[in-house]
Amino acid sequence: MIVSRTPRIRQTLFRAWRVLAALFLWDVAVTVFYFLSPFEAPALPLALFGTVMALFLGFRDNSAYQRWWEGRVLWGAMINASRSLTRGVLAFLPDDDPSAFTLKHIIVRRQIAFVQVLRCQLRRQNPAAEAVRVLGEAAAALVLDRANVANAIHDGTSKLIAEARREGMIDSIQQTQLESVMVDISNAQGGMERLKNTPLPAQYRSYPAFFTRLFCVLLPIGLVEALGMATPIGSSLVGLAFLVALQIGDDLVDPFADSVHDVPLTAMTRTIEIDLLQSLGKEAPKPVTPANGVLW
Repeated sequence: MIVSRTPRIRQTLFRAWRVLAALFLWDVAVTVFYFLSPFEAPALPLALFGTVMALFLGFRDNSAYQRWWEGRVLWGAMINASRSLTRGVLAFLPDDDPSAFTLKHIIVRRQIAFVQVLRCQLRRQNPAAEAVRVLGEAAAALVLDRANVANAIHDGTSKLIAEARREGMIDSIQQTQLESVMVDISNAQGGMERLKNTPLPAQYRSYPAFFTRLFCVLLPIGLVEALGMATPIGSSLVGLAFLVALQIGDDLVDPFADSVHDVPLTAMTRTIEIDLLQSLGKEAPKPVTPANGVLW
């Protein structure tokens, strides 16, 4: 996620310079042809076309931002639920029972492993390293063969809570409260996976790109009569505005794409790890800080 206050114009131009260069050359060609030929430029309804395109791109960008914001809200819920689970486990399980004391640490570490593995899965990365780092090789080996490693860790935590109830470490009311938090965690995970696995409809992805480029092609033809020799500059600037609006939707549509526009999953999962380890009285890693104006 970009956190710097300075607009990253250079990065935007770098990504679109080929399209802009082609557009500028086309604008120059149309302008030269207009002045060297006896033909007159046709009157095109650019104002109407531009208004429709602006509305279309606006709806698309709003839909993309809603997906990005929902991803952030779901991870906010995951942070809260992780803290609630840890607080409940530490409060309910007795300290004077060695088995309960060990179980506290296991459940909290499993929750840390869960969020770190989920982060890797959403970014289409191999979660094995994070699972081994937090759980250890023996415990990680029990879940790494599952198709959904994060869900396997979560299922195992529920079984540990049920085992604590059978052993008399907690009562049924406390188990119900912990399971309610586990359901909240599952719901947040399901929402994240839905966002990751369900792209925008094809019409939202293909039609705006096609009509935006068509509009940029028609721009100099409709503007050359009014702008004259300034057509390449004016047309290119207007085209840039529409191309940037198109790019904004592409940048935000996948909130877990592991790009500079990503929801900062690394920072948020590190926050969870720090909070949970400090709840156990353990040494915690340092928070993730922005690098070159980007928080990962």
